[in-house]
Amino acid sequence: MKPTILLYDSGMGGLTVYDEIQKVLPNAYYLYCFDNAFFPYSEKSEAVLITRAVKIVQKIAEKRPLDMVVVACNTASTVVLPALREHFSFPIVGTVPAIKPAAEVSQTKTIGLLATKGTVTRPYVAELIEKYAQDCVVEKIGTTDLVEIVEEKQRTGKVDMNRLLNVVEEWKNHPTLDTIILGCTHFPLVKAELKQILPNVRYFVDPGIGIAKRVVSLLETQGVAQSQYGRNTPNEAFCTSQGDDLVIKQKIMQQSGFNQLSVLDI
Repeated sequence: MKPTILLYDSGMGGLTVYDEIQKVLPNAYYLYCFDNAFFPYSEKSEAVLITRAVKIVQKIAEKRPLDMVVVACNTASTVVLPALREHFSFPIVGTVPAIKPAAEVSQTKTIGLLATKGTVTRPYVAELIEKYAQDCVVEKIGTTDLVEIVEEKQRTGKVDMNRLLNVVEEWKNHPTLDTIILGCTHFPLVKAELKQILPNVRYFVDPGIGIAKRVVSLLETQGVAQSQYGRNTPNEAFCTSQGDDLVIKQKIMQQSGFNQLSVLDI
């Protein structure tokens, strides 16, 4: 019972989504692609994101028979899902800010959306707020810096706390903010540090568990969870640029169970 699941992101933040899926589907065969040639996605146009998404999935689908793709990136998910679903027949699962669960848990009905610059301005996000958080005040911070802070933590194990404080400083002494949506798959990796800086925030909400449940549901609905591939090869990872820190990235991917990291030629 080894469905083949591809996750992709601009960087390695999507590993937070992989971790949650892997908990409920430990026997699946996982592929992970980080598009480091175009990192960070928050600075790219919608047209570029769509083109990259289709190219990445097409290239990997030519190598491996995919059963599902998880777009493990909030920024990309807000624009690329329709194009991917038009091009490919297997299920495509996106990652969107967890606005509904945040609105449900907030006691003060004051929510902070911490996301990339691209995500906070997307019409899709405004629609989610209108649909699920009409009774809430939703404040937004759009940041590229925090994505880079997280990638630095993955490489070095360290977080520049002053730099992190600069990102969220306007919320530090907020009188009613009790819930923050981690609206980028990178951000759960600095949840502990954010709790230190923002001790008055009770809830930090990310979509990982919800995505994992959605993946299981779709696989069961389509009967893929019962398919037999008999593949014993280890999980594989791809990047789109050699980069100066490929050895470090390879080590990080190995720690997550991806024994092989190769450069995808697209």
